[in-house]
Amino acid sequence: MQVKGWRVPVVALTGHLGAGKTTVLNQLLLNPGARIGVVVNDFGAINVDAGLLTGQVSTAESIAGGCLCCLPDSGGLDEALEVLTRPRLRLDAVVVEASGVAEPAALGRLIRFSGAEHVRPGGLVDVVDADAYFATVDTGGDPPARFGATTLVVINKTDLLPADEREPTVERIRARVHERNPHAHVVVTTRGRVDPALVFDAATDHDPDDQLPLADLAREHAGPPHRHANAVTVPATGPVDPGALIDLLEDPPAGVYRLKGTVVVDTGRTTRAYTANVVGRHIHIAPHPATTGDGLVAIGTHLNHADVHRRLQTALAAPSGPVAAQAMRRLVRYRRLSE
Repeated sequence: MQVKGWRVPVVALTGHLGAGKTTVLNQLLLNPGARIGVVVNDFGAINVDAGLLTGQVSTAESIAGGCLCCLPDSGGLDEALEVLTRPRLRLDAVVVEASGVAEPAALGRLIRFSGAEHVRPGGLVDVVDADAYFATVDTGGDPPARFGATTLVVINKTDLLPADEREPTVERIRARVHERNPHAHVVVTTRGRVDPALVFDAATDHDPDDQLPLADLAREHAGPPHRHANAVTVPATGPVDPGALIDLLEDPPAGVYRLKGTVVVDTGRTTRAYTANVVGRHIHIAPHPATTGDGLVAIGTHLNHADVHRRLQTALAAPSGPVAAQAMRRLVRYRRLSE
């Protein structure tokens, strides 16, 4: 049974034509135990493997009437998301794969302001073709505007670069991304191999009994998954100071892309439990019926585990004195924005 206010993270997957979006999507679908919904685009070059769609994806919805960037309003996408985020489907995430000409910021806005009841933004993943980047996406002048809204940039197809040019080219792309958006996280890969832990939670370590074994066969063919992510977990020991919690959520440790957990907050008069989810710079806070908090988990790449652990411990420490009203107002502001 889902808690009141439960929301499904909706991940936008964008990228220039040929960058490898569908390859990234197929890699994400190989994750065992994950129940993923997919919104595909009638006019895009969508070649999601039929076996994966049958065996691993719980439901697939197709938007009619054109590519996402051309929709006159959010109606088509909202209808798809309304279907896919129904609690009875028990999906871990929904991935919206946009056409190659879709504008990432526009898609991000459609998701953020979706009228579907159980949706929350799950991040905007932009896939880059390392070999063709400077001939297609970035031909000079200011860095591409598309990176301004991106939370995770996947520099893909690095194996196509000559060995002596690979590292310098990747660093040039990384610099251009961060020139536009210093907060964007960047991962480097080949064949779309992105660690699903960066993008969504898996329900279990194994496929559920009600799913066909086709995805398992696909994993055997694809070989072992390519991992990028690390995780640091700190359990909660009691009610926390809302100001310290928001300080962490607004400024996560270096390398942390996702933060999540359930915490009990000392409001100054009583205690209340909340779930917190951070993806990039997006903060989502919702009330939770729990009476005790589980703690926090930080997920990212190249983490300094000692520093991340210390920062999480600080955020989960008991208040050192009376809770400031301003601290609780900051938390309530994010809760209202998350609604």
